[in-house]
Amino acid sequence: MDSFLFSLLLVFALALGGRDQWLVARWADALGQRASLLAIGIVSAALTAALMAWVGAGFAAQLPPRAAQMLVAFALAIAGFELAWPVKSAEPREPTRSLGAFAIVLAARQLGDAARFAVFAFAAGASLPVTAALGGAVGGGAAIALGWSLGGESLARMPLAIIRRVLAAGLLVAALLIGLDARFPAM
Repeated sequence: MDSFLFSLLLVFALALGGRDQWLVARWADALGQRASLLAIGIVSAALTAALMAWVGAGFAAQLPPRAAQMLVAFALAIAGFELAWPVKSAEPREPTRSLGAFAIVLAARQLGDAARFAVFAFAAGASLPVTAALGGAVGGGAAIALGWSLGGESLARMPLAIIRRVLAAGLLVAALLIGLDARFPAM
């Protein structure tokens, strides 16, 4: 249950102002708040969280415990660096406005974002990785729904860049501490 709640909260926080949330918000502005955009966003968040949890748990199962702990540290460090990278979102200019293309681009953006690397880390460190996947799916879906409902103009008024930098610093510190604990365990 802990990994579900922590994954849900962390994924929601990390997805704030993320590339996937901006993409959904911009397309909701361009196409109107169509329910199909929201449904695609939520399904994509659930599928990418499940995939990253499966991969994280699979890698961790093959490693000794200290190496699995180092894997968690690396995943959190990657998430921290991704959060620190500035998000630049442009207005959609796709001429066909294809929902299939939207789904593919959204899933590709989600697979490499900080929120999914957090799901990877939680699943690698959890005794029951399914709970990390479920929490990641709900948290990611909630962030997508927030972006869809607010739209690009409202998101632009929020201090998301500052929030992302603060979260990036927290993730990098957590990665450092977990990595040091894996390298030099307390005796």
